[in-house]
Amino acid sequence: MLRGATRSLFGPERRTLTIVALILLACVFVAFGTGFWLLFRLVYVIGLAVPAAWLLVWWNTRDIEAEVHRKTARAQVGQEALEIIEVRNKSFLPKVWLEVEDPSDLPGHRSKRVVIIPPRRSRNWMVTTRLRRRGLFDWGPLRLAAVDPFGLFRKVREVGGQQQILVYPEVVDLPHFQAPPANLPGEGRFRKRTHYVTPNASGVREYAPGDAFNRIHWRSTARTGELMVKTFELDPASDIWVVLDLERRVNVGKEEESTEEYGVRVAASVARHYLVDNRPVGLIMFGRDLRVLEAERGGQQLTRVLETLATAKAVGDAPLGNLLMEEQRRFGRHTTLVVVTSATDDHWLTAIQSLTQRGVRAAVVLMDPSTFGGDRSPLLLFGQLTASDIMTYVVRQGDDLGLALSATAAGAGAWQA
Repeated sequence: MLRGATRSLFGPERRTLTIVALILLACVFVAFGTGFWLLFRLVYVIGLAVPAAWLLVWWNTRDIEAEVHRKTARAQVGQEALEIIEVRNKSFLPKVWLEVEDPSDLPGHRSKRVVIIPPRRSRNWMVTTRLRRRGLFDWGPLRLAAVDPFGLFRKVREVGGQQQILVYPEVVDLPHFQAPPANLPGEGRFRKRTHYVTPNASGVREYAPGDAFNRIHWRSTARTGELMVKTFELDPASDIWVVLDLERRVNVGKEEESTEEYGVRVAASVARHYLVDNRPVGLIMFGRDLRVLEAERGGQQLTRVLETLATAKAVGDAPLGNLLMEEQRRFGRHTTLVVVTSATDDHWLTAIQSLTQRGVRAAVVLMDPSTFGGDRSPLLLFGQLTASDIMTYVVRQGDDLGLALSATAAGAGAWQA
């Protein structure tokens, strides 16, 4: 208990006040012992300055209103997060040396500002933070701190609540990326109903609230006397499955310059490449747990993929080979598999070879761990993949993904690039 009291007394926040108190006591004893007039003057100054400093801090935190408008809830790496902070002084005296901060664990976030607010006035300013790292980050609550000029006292008020911002991974265009096309079954039995408008009208049904007017089939409406709308089917297209390897053991590098970060960026870019082309895309990865997004099309699927990848961490303990074999029931002759990994051992090679022998078409994006500070080279595995007629891309640290993931860079060209 005594140790806790001592730590509180001599803590960083009270150290200056403690020193001033010790000086005051020393001056009192010496002044009464010697009668030296200068020491008495010093005692008077300190005795008046300490209460005045406390009074200033107390006053600066009263009659203050603050509000923060955080304009960004979801964004992407490379974009900016925007917030507007407003502080209002409701008293008839100015507020001086008032620290205002909206704390956040966003990398590069700087919002602290010391302001002076005139009586009955307000101050507002805008804070922008360039997003440099994907993930889920906290914002707030807004913190108001009053400090006296001598640093003796500090009083903090928290205003509002805490919010979160989800930062999506960076996505790059892959205009020349290719993966082997899958073998599609006959069109008639592979078509699927959809809510999208496609060239393939399959029938009509009764109108339901929310149906677009451009889907009304007027001939059927005139014949039946009730509103009828057309139904559509999707063109046959192979499912694209992106498998991201998040095994802890094979990840090397730090923060943005790591195989984890490059793998997430590749997976997001490949998914976007096919979804923009209206292809069904699914995602499988095993980090903290198994995450599976069933293959679907459209902008909502891209949002789900980016949300899932935003918080992906290479902390898994499931080897890639085991993951492929456990989920093999999802892959058929109408499937194209894109595997993103930095694993250089051949334990998963048997799994992907088994899938290709069943008719699954596959491509591999292989991160070279030796360029991220690791001691493993993917050269041997690269040769085995190309010998198995599996299209292989190699990504090294610092590579332009648009160039590294181009059809001309695949195969033997990937290793020579």
